[in-house]
Amino acid sequence: QVQLVESGGGLVQAGGSLRLSCAASGRTSSSVHMAWFRGGLVDKREREFLAWITADDLSTYYKGSVKGRFTISKDNAKNTVYLQMNDLKLEDTDVYYCAAGSTVGLLADSWRYWGQGIQVTVSS
Repeated sequence: QVQLVESGGGLVQAGGSLRLSCAASGRTSSSVHMAWFRGGLVDKREREFLAWITADDLSTYYKGSVKGRFTISKDNAKNTVYLQMNDLKLEDTDVYYCAAGSTVGLLADSWRYWGQGIQVTVSS
């Protein structure tokens, strides 16, 4: 079992930055792949993939529309994965979710463990 808790969301002006954190417990962040999604508040299958990072930190992958603006990273000593979000746009407003699992994939169903989600609101 892996428990995930997101933090760092909030209100930011367009063009600004936020860093989301996801603290993992139960299994270490170095033993599972981790990812960030957003949306799909009602139906998890509608969640939009943003980025993943492999357990060994050797590989990352981004959705094309956020590549260059968002950066995923991990601090295995703290069992925490981060999503640094820069140049935020109004359309980035959403609920953001941290996910973990033993496989990677673009679909939410590929990921076994989920955080509760955290709101990010970008204002004009």
